[in-house]
Amino acid sequence: MKNITSKELRNVWLKFYESKGHINIGSVSLIGDGTTGVMFNVAGMQPLMPYLLGEPHPQGKRLCNIQGCVRTVDIDSVGDESHCTFFEMMGNWSLGDYFKKEKTAWTFEILTKKFGLDPQKICCTVFAGNDNVPRDLETAELLENLGIKKENIYFLGKEDNWWELAGTTGTPCGPDNEWFYPLTDEKCSDNCDINCKCNRFIEIGNDVYMQYEKLEDGYKPLKNKNVDTGFGFERMLMFLNGLRDVYMTDLFWPIVDYIQKCIGAKYGENDSQTKSIRIIADHIRTSLMLIGDKNGIVPSNVGAGYILRRLLRRAIRHAKKINLNTSELSKLCTIFIDQIYAEAYPNLIEKKDYIVSEIEKEVDKFNKTIEVGIKEFDKVVSGIYRKIEFMKKSNPDYDENVDKIITGKSAFRLYDTFGFPIEMTIEMASEIGLRVDEEGFKKAFEEHQQLARTTSAGSFKSGLAGNGEMETKYHTATHLLNAALKHIIGKESHQMGSNITSERLRFDFSCDHKMTEEEIKQTQDLVNEWIAEKLDITCEEMPKEKAVESGAEHQFIERYPDLVSVYTIGNVSKEICTGPHVKNTGELGKFIIKKEEASSSGVRRIKAILQ
Repeated sequence: MKNITSKELRNVWLKFYESKGHINIGSVSLIGDGTTGVMFNVAGMQPLMPYLLGEPHPQGKRLCNIQGCVRTVDIDSVGDESHCTFFEMMGNWSLGDYFKKEKTAWTFEILTKKFGLDPQKICCTVFAGNDNVPRDLETAELLENLGIKKENIYFLGKEDNWWELAGTTGTPCGPDNEWFYPLTDEKCSDNCDINCKCNRFIEIGNDVYMQYEKLEDGYKPLKNKNVDTGFGFERMLMFLNGLRDVYMTDLFWPIVDYIQKCIGAKYGENDSQTKSIRIIADHIRTSLMLIGDKNGIVPSNVGAGYILRRLLRRAIRHAKKINLNTSELSKLCTIFIDQIYAEAYPNLIEKKDYIVSEIEKEVDKFNKTIEVGIKEFDKVVSGIYRKIEFMKKSNPDYDENVDKIITGKSAFRLYDTFGFPIEMTIEMASEIGLRVDEEGFKKAFEEHQQLARTTSAGSFKSGLAGNGEMETKYHTATHLLNAALKHIIGKESHQMGSNITSERLRFDFSCDHKMTEEEIKQTQDLVNEWIAEKLDITCEEMPKEKAVESGAEHQFIERYPDLVSVYTIGNVSKEICTGPHVKNTGELGKFIIKKEEASSSGVRRIKAILQ
């Protein structure tokens, strides 16, 4: 099938599996609810994990949907032909119902009968087996019986064709069957196959067969076997239309076309411009999806709001780079909503004015920062090249690469004085062949923090005025208070500051109203409930980006080092923090809120004690 629209692809997928007895369960929020341990929904099967692990699904054993996902760990790859931060996964599942025979037949049927692929060109990979699990000859035989050439079926190892939850036992796992198709019939060599680096073959989807239980020392067969299918929506749309660039599909082309007309340039002719156009299109799409989500967020300096702010600000910078007026970014939102996603995501229509307003506010806010910051950045760069020219004249053996670096102090000044994010300094420097002394930036930042701590009364590590037993207890209590406020006030509540002594805690948080007596009581009761539950407190060190992706609460993530400590209190709280903490909430005693008052505009303050 060629020249298929995104609307047609949605309908074909869902109608096909509905005809096979599947229920379309729709999609869930893009924003993590805390139960999955990640900030965003990052995979089509993620919301179904409890049911793949054995919990009965209320809508039955055969399910299908098209699920939106957000993944930002490879944000630096966005700008090429295929990477997207927001993407959709076409999925279908069997929860202890049908298995390999039906699934291989149905995938083959939809690919050949509905999408028009040549069965002689389809290639598959299956699990090669190892010391613990046998070779998946069953799937290979079923594929061959369907009409796939034997020489087009490849046996690969665990790293390619096996799915399991790392670090767990007692969970389902098993081999998977991946489907490939050539983009062209022209081979780069006689050995050109799915393993070739020429990218002639594209992976179009996979079927995971969860038929084993993972043990400490191996695997054993499961009684109830599951099927988990995942096909990338954008990738399939690109492939079926004979394209190699996802931004040329109807999911993006109206946006790309509008941008190229605005700047008077042709998409694809200039690599730098083309990359910027892709980044703008991708980041605006992801941003409006997050703001317009059923659990929508807004740009902020913490949590998911920080990731959203980073996406929008990156889009703004690339708009300036290609001379696209930033006021046009709101127009891109309306094109996405009205022309591309109105039917698939009706909630975007309902929240259209709100989405546009939030994006316009962020554009206005950042414009004030970025104009001055870019000028200062250019001054720093000019200084570097003046030095290089001087050194070249005075020393014929001089190596200019030694000085092609923005010092940590310069990077910190851009950040601290002009509000220029370190990520932006690094990215802009890379584009012109310069490096940034990131370690020097961290050192300058730490020196600044130390100075602030020693010159501001009571401003010690993590807001503590000391490190004794009571300060440690109060510090742990602030984490419980922060978590409780999210339940009572709402997820938009975030810590804005704290001050802790051995006698009390003071906690500032974002809130647009004076708390009612009932809200104060509910907050106090919830904290005491968690104290009574005697929850264990654990600490894990991890890379900063992994901590953010895991959903750990934080303030001003750009100020943290690459390796951070994440403190988890039962299933109640997860925060990036420098400590210290007690080992169990049962050590805290009774929590009592003594006062709730205004701190500043949009910020409230709670003073509380432990008895």
